[in-house]
Amino acid sequence: MKKILILFSHPKFEKSRANASLLNYIKDKEGVTIHDLYELYPDFNINVPFEKELLIQHDVIIWHHPLYWYSCPPLMKQWIDMVLEFNWAYGPNGKALQSKTCLNVITTGGSKELYCSKGSNSFTINEFLRPFEQTANLCLMTYHPPFSVMGTHQLTDDDLKGYGSKYSALIDTLQN
Repeated sequence: MKKILILFSHPKFEKSRANASLLNYIKDKEGVTIHDLYELYPDFNINVPFEKELLIQHDVIIWHHPLYWYSCPPLMKQWIDMVLEFNWAYGPNGKALQSKTCLNVITTGGSKELYCSKGSNSFTINEFLRPFEQTANLCLMTYHPPFSVMGTHQLTDDDLKGYGSKYSALIDTLQN
């Protein structure tokens, strides 16, 4: 069974029904590490050697975050900038993450209809996440399409249960 690292980054997690529900469905799964960056690094002082060791110990890396201004929250960006170092994660000698699987799990307040060429955001979620895809490519990881939960402010409890079940099933698929 593959080990999965959930790099979770949400600066206002206590206000997020959707993310709380998603994590609730996977928190007790064997082989899954939920790593809450804002809980561990409220001062943004990232322990790079510790983070590298976590990455080495896992086969699948998931960047789980809300879409903040068409990207990720600032601590996740800081994590990417600090941890994915030249000649470790990428570059001539950077092969530490080679062949690992990587993807985004994101939530958005806006609905799916807003994230398309005709919507008010003009682009799809996949287009907004291209920098993550390229980061995975640069680090020789295999990038998978994102798991997205959109329109979170309008979701019912039943909707959230459905997404939680789908997230759980995705984790099961990634482990096997």
